[in-house]
Amino acid sequence: MLEIKGVTKAFGKEEVLKGVDLTVHKGDVVVILGPSGSGKTTLLRCINFLETADEGSMQFDGITTNLNHASKKVISAIRKKTAFVFQNYNLFNNKTALENVMEGLVIGRKMPKKQAQEIAKKALDKVGLSDRYNFYPSSLSGGQQQRVGIARAIAVNPDVILFDEPTSALDPELIGEVLKVMKTLAKEGTTMIVVTHEMTFAEEVSNHVIFMDNGVIIEEGRPQEIFHNPKEERTRQFLKRILKEND
Repeated sequence: MLEIKGVTKAFGKEEVLKGVDLTVHKGDVVVILGPSGSGKTTLLRCINFLETADEGSMQFDGITTNLNHASKKVISAIRKKTAFVFQNYNLFNNKTALENVMEGLVIGRKMPKKQAQEIAKKALDKVGLSDRYNFYPSSLSGGQQQRVGIARAIAVNPDVILFDEPTSALDPELIGEVLKVMKTLAKEGTTMIVVTHEMTFAEEVSNHVIFMDNGVIIEEGRPQEIFHNPKEERTRQFLKRILKEND
């Protein structure tokens, strides 16, 4: 479904990605782990052309392109097949929850407002916000704002949803409500690529785990293998530290 090869990206002299390959099949929940600065978020942003990779190729549902000089038409086509859930929600503060979810349908997909409203309401219902249609972000908790972000993503019916540390900006007691929605999406067969430090979620929900460090993939495999029998010493060090922090 999605295959990227040889992705590199530098910011100035700092090489952030050093030739990363990634394959995602339909229905996969791929979790990307790694310390800060390992290139996880940059990789997600390159997939969705929020960053332009220096090198690399992508095959996505019949589309083949070079990541460095994809045409506007190809970028638009790939963005229509993907949705991005941001770490800090990225909601419009002057729009209600319902209007935030409708925005991409009306502006991006040129959908009639009435149809967009129906789809947006269903998406908000799905994430447990049927009583918050007309609330502005300032009146919502962080967890509710992030669920609006997820509703916005599922409303466009993407082939794959990219999650960039969706719970890292939340208070601990609000994390569970967001992860619950993500678990439901996974059970329904939604294809997801998730950058996260939520180890329990990663082990229980994903079917493929990638550990990145210093711009490269150090190790990847099934969650049982990575969490209970990692092959690489660097993976073991990282898991030991993170699991200790989460105790």
